[in-house]
Amino acid sequence: MSKTARAHTNIALIKYWGKKDAKLRLPLMSSLSMTLDAFYSDTKISDSEQMSFKLNGQAVSGPAADRVFAYLRAMQDRFEVKGNLAVESVNQVPTAAGLASSSSAFASMAAAFADHYQLGVDRRELSRMARMGSGSASRSVFGGFSVWQKGDSDQTSYAYPLDEEPDMDLRLLAVEINDQEKKISSTKGMEMSKSSPFYQVWLDRNDSEIKEMEEAIKQADFSKLGSLAELNASEMHALTFTAVPGFTYFEPNTIKAIKLVQDLRQQGLECYYTIDAGPNVKVLCQGQNSKDIINCFESSFDRVKIIEAGFGPAVTLLD
Repeated sequence: MSKTARAHTNIALIKYWGKKDAKLRLPLMSSLSMTLDAFYSDTKISDSEQMSFKLNGQAVSGPAADRVFAYLRAMQDRFEVKGNLAVESVNQVPTAAGLASSSSAFASMAAAFADHYQLGVDRRELSRMARMGSGSASRSVFGGFSVWQKGDSDQTSYAYPLDEEPDMDLRLLAVEINDQEKKISSTKGMEMSKSSPFYQVWLDRNDSEIKEMEEAIKQADFSKLGSLAELNASEMHALTFTAVPGFTYFEPNTIKAIKLVQDLRQQGLECYYTIDAGPNVKVLCQGQNSKDIINCFESSFDRVKIIEAGFGPAVTLLD
């Protein structure tokens, strides 16, 4: 009997922002992420008379279901297996988190698929499988910190664990700025950003920034990790401003949140921001300061929603 697979979402501290091969989801740069305990997806796959997909108990059709079915067929072709499948997923990544759920969704789907067909794959292969559904899902196979090495082929592009049980005081505060669907998708934004005159600089800096972040993690250096994560996120969004034509995911409250983080830091409350393709801000801080930072955000914004997270575990099969 197939088991339910659980995978936690992750936040990239060194960002993935650009595809080399859209079909294989090969990135132009390596990335490094933190898996989060507060957000996860559960997926179960079973045999069925026809392909079906349920999310949070509701039948799903249209583009979202088509993406899932296309992924499952691709995995069946990859491993030379057959059959119609019923997919049941429960997504514990609330809208208020401002985090994409595709990383946990496809990591759990890959694990559920492997369990259903008893493939016996190792975690490296599972990471490759997850990558085919969503690039960031390759990293959610692992807990703690992980690196998705860009590679140059299906075989060489996969994530690996950097430190799955970090001895580091690190918390993430997911601050909701806007819960509406973004007008420019990540895929489109990545392509548009390639027109920036600074895009090659972004690529050229990737290896050194990965190494710097790995060293910060090895030394459990929160200040170094936070400042580098903030710089990398700012570099990514600088590409959107300087693209031709230029665009941005920021909203007025995004800028307000950035300024608040900077002000808090100057006041001695150390924290740093990171921002993905959207207006929502994630604040990196230490556990001793998280409540004070949350209080400052709640007093500065009307009805702001904040979720606190720590390190999450690797993908697991539930009994």
